[in-house]
Amino acid sequence: SELGVERRFVPESCPRAVRPGDFVRYHYLGAFPDGTRFDSSYDRGSTFNVFVGKGQLIAGMDQALVGMCVNERRFVKIPPKLAYGTEGVPGVIPPNAVLHFDVLLIDLWNLEDEVQVRTYFRPEKCPRTVQVSDFVRYHYNGTFLDGTLFDSSHNRMRTYDTYVGIGWLIPGMDQGLLGMCVGEKRIITIPPFMAYGEDGDGKKIPGQASLVFDVVLLDLHNPKDGIAIENQLVPESCERRSQTGDFLRYHYNGTLLDGTLFDSSYSRNHTYDTYVGKGYVIAGMDEGLLGVCTGEKRRIIIPPHLGYGEEGRGKIPGSAVLVFDIHVVDFHNPSDSVSITIHYKPSNCTVLSKKGDYLKYHYNASLLDGTLLDSTHSLGKTYNIVLGSGQVVLGMDMGLQDMCVGERRTVVIPPHLGYGEDGVEGEVPGSAVLVFDIELLELVSGLPEGYMFVWNGEVSPNLFEEIDQNHDGEVLLEEFSEYIQTQVDTGKGKLAPGFDFEKIVKNMFTNQDRDGNGKVTAAEFKLKDQEAKEEHDEL
Repeated sequence: SELGVERRFVPESCPRAVRPGDFVRYHYLGAFPDGTRFDSSYDRGSTFNVFVGKGQLIAGMDQALVGMCVNERRFVKIPPKLAYGTEGVPGVIPPNAVLHFDVLLIDLWNLEDEVQVRTYFRPEKCPRTVQVSDFVRYHYNGTFLDGTLFDSSHNRMRTYDTYVGIGWLIPGMDQGLLGMCVGEKRIITIPPFMAYGEDGDGKKIPGQASLVFDVVLLDLHNPKDGIAIENQLVPESCERRSQTGDFLRYHYNGTLLDGTLFDSSYSRNHTYDTYVGKGYVIAGMDEGLLGVCTGEKRRIIIPPHLGYGEEGRGKIPGSAVLVFDIHVVDFHNPSDSVSITIHYKPSNCTVLSKKGDYLKYHYNASLLDGTLLDSTHSLGKTYNIVLGSGQVVLGMDMGLQDMCVGERRTVVIPPHLGYGEDGVEGEVPGSAVLVFDIELLELVSGLPEGYMFVWNGEVSPNLFEEIDQNHDGEVLLEEFSEYIQTQVDTGKGKLAPGFDFEKIVKNMFTNQDRDGNGKVTAAEFKLKDQEAKEEHDEL
């Protein structure tokens, strides 16, 4: 004669219980005391959806549902006076029938409910939170209130990307995402009137369903955003900052806003080399690399419309904010020439180096960031060259001009006057600016341009006869070489310094041997001034 309620399963967590006025969705089996079934929501494939305590149910069920938790199972015995009484339901429920219901509560909400947000992880640093009109990328698991999964971006292995607060989402999600930080994790519980309402979505979400979203925010930007720059290390000395048209070499780590690494120049052990402001890199990087110093470290945060846009590229998803931690190794401009800084110049500096002079000098060679490449000091010997003869890179030939013995200077050489785009494998990186700290130790004056040998006095009028020692009218290479050696040894003549004696002599002999037969005759033999008249250069 009285209502009977048996709680057959009660979940450990019950944050909310049914109260009069709540809307519930539940499954049930309806049977008579002898076990004969008269109704079942399971057979219809949909829950029974109704307000509690508003007379929409038989009185016994209205009472029995009060206090239930989602996922709770109750066995309810309802006497006739709280069911269909003396009349019953023709063809279904006989008069004065006791009814048994096996009830499982699936969902519960109230018209006064609001979106509920519970944050269970929030990063220590939160420089920015989601605002209306922001674009976000997030992962989520979507469940009903009973825990049943209806959707997951994780399963699709792709974030959900959308604007917030402009109607692209259900109202409850629009509201629930506001105020989130990148990396934050929160549970957003949405009543149906702020979700898919009475009709559901026509697919997996039934009508009047509360929705629970477990969300982790991965990315956040606004279409109005520009790049953001965070200076991490700026050298105390910064004589020059990068400008449009400069060529930069820099290292970088590229990550997404949630810290996921997508690329690194360090892993390739090679800098990224590019022009700045010319469209060779994404627009945000073009802008972010302007105004940097050599040795500077900065973080450049690039919104997707200045990065790889909606489509992304490779490991970079569409609409992703990019974070680049860069370290500028060096930069130059194609219009740069050699830069010379004199640190010490002797007071008696009358003889200056010029093309053709033989120089002996010490140097330390480094990159613009200070990385040491080479040093003659470590080898214990000087570097010896003939200036302007192509024995060193063009920039060094230029940097050693007009130097006196004892002078110390720093020569900065741009790559187009150094080792170019290719560099020297294993020694000098491609497109590298080179810095040489130089001290000139010895200078031997060279010969006038175009000469490999000159006389210190008057030239004998019988020069050919003197060279032709056996007087056979022909001079062989051995005779020619012996004669030149004697002139040098006795101080009557001078060879161009810094070159191999045998090569110079052979070169001179070959120029005289006009028919190439290995012999020089009197008819072939001509001095330099005689050749000049015939527009022939001995060299």
